[in-house]
Amino acid sequence: MPGIDHAPMHLTAEQIDARLDWIEATPAETGAVEGICIRPEPGQREELESCLFSPELGVEGDFWVRNCWKKLEDGSSDPAVQLAIMNCRAVDVVAGSRDRWKWAGDQLFVDFDLGEENLAPGDRLHIGPAVVEISDIPHTGCDLFKERYGMAAVKFVNSKTGKSMRLRGILAQIVQEGTVSVGDTVRKADRL
Repeated sequence: MPGIDHAPMHLTAEQIDARLDWIEATPAETGAVEGICIRPEPGQREELESCLFSPELGVEGDFWVRNCWKKLEDGSSDPAVQLAIMNCRAVDVVAGSRDRWKWAGDQLFVDFDLGEENLAPGDRLHIGPAVVEISDIPHTGCDLFKERYGMAAVKFVNSKTGKSMRLRGILAQIVQEGTVSVGDTVRKADRL
């Protein structure tokens, strides 16, 4: 596939499972943005230090606004899936190295607990100056995720534990605009 500059490096189930304790130690109240990645076109990735998050356009420069897999009845991109967020510890484990995070396809990598016990659909997160709302649409490992990280990685993120911890990540809608930067704080918004 054009644009993919990696050789497959698939870890074994044992290698992945050995780091579960580290993932479980992810902060649940206040975390940080560890990576931002846009997808200018399918199969392309660009890592950024900062980026505008907009309710209308999604993540600036990302193809979501014009080429989303989930559409509304009017044919426009569904805002409930405009942002894909993955726990940076989970992606680091399955990717095997920091330079391979971007191939997960998520735009945001955070050191923050995205699990079901910590976040529910409808909950909001402050990410730097932006605010996002957690979608009820599940984020699961697909064929491209399997190709890039291997079957053990897919089984890990889609296991009972992986699903409850949302190790494949979450989908969200941007509800308050802001320029998000690597190093920004991630925290739960107060419940209404």
